[in-house]
Amino acid sequence: MYKVLVLISIFLLSLIGMYVLTKFAYKIGLMDVPNERSMHKKAVPRGAGIFFVLSIFLVLLLFDLEYLKTYYYIYLSIAIVFIVGVWDDLKSISPKMKFIFIFFATLLLYVNDFAIYSLGTYFGYELLLPSWFVLPFTFFAIAGYTNALNLMDGLDGLAASISMVMFITFFAIGYEHHDTLLMTLSSFFIITLIPFLWFNWNPAKVFMGDSGSLSLGMAIVILTIQAVEYITPASVLFIIAMPLLDTFIVMTRRIQRHISPFKADKNHMHHFLFKVKEDVRYTVIIFTLMQAVFSIIGYQVREENNLLSLMLFLLLFYLFLNLFDQRIKLRKRGEKK
Repeated sequence: MYKVLVLISIFLLSLIGMYVLTKFAYKIGLMDVPNERSMHKKAVPRGAGIFFVLSIFLVLLLFDLEYLKTYYYIYLSIAIVFIVGVWDDLKSISPKMKFIFIFFATLLLYVNDFAIYSLGTYFGYELLLPSWFVLPFTFFAIAGYTNALNLMDGLDGLAASISMVMFITFFAIGYEHHDTLLMTLSSFFIITLIPFLWFNWNPAKVFMGDSGSLSLGMAIVILTIQAVEYITPASVLFIIAMPLLDTFIVMTRRIQRHISPFKADKNHMHHFLFKVKEDVRYTVIIFTLMQAVFSIIGYQVREENNLLSLMLFLLLFYLFLNLFDQRIKLRKRGEKK
């Protein structure tokens, strides 16, 4: 009953926060003005992540301090990333500064023995990372995924919807193995995202901003590292698939075109699918269903051979690479001419 009250409190605080943001965003300078890469046409309040993430911290500080002390390094690392996200929402800081904050968050986890030490077992041998490589690889994974999820926040409701699917999957794994961290961290974010998704659904009344997307990415990576205690590393790739596939595909396409893989554009998978029907809700629902299918696959193969799971994931990457190819339409137009 006590945990239920905590969840209800998080929900209500998040809901109040969304309402406050819609009323006072303009006065505090939290408005997202459209640019050439934006999908929206008018200014929309941003920084909703400030409220839905802060709701979790406030409730835990007030009602479950002992739990917070137990996992202080987990929540402090999320808080570090959250702070730089808030800073970016208010002042638009450089990517370099974001990476510095993410590095210190990663370092905090690492000194508390929370990092990626193994890539799984292949041909009967566990692929352990050298001790000197654990920290840089963990930082690469955390920084890469937080950025990947941030890039998925391109359509109303998209990042929140696919994140909820991932959190539900991690909750199921935690419930199966009686893991407190997996169950609590997942449920906190599921609950706090419900009011946000109501306000963020197309046409969006609020945007999450970097305070939301970076915090979500950090929480998902933490859950991923914890989940590997019970499931194979390769199966986790399916559970967190959509941002990974999107980033890999976009960067591959940019390299093929001899441009920087980090150059911003509108060639992400959700941009491609949006052009098919030009319907935001349709696009978000399709992508959420895709993530749900991948998560189910990941859950089903969670104890299967790492090599087979990895090969299946690479096959899916190849299929998506060709399916979401922006050049297909150009070729067809060229043939018609």
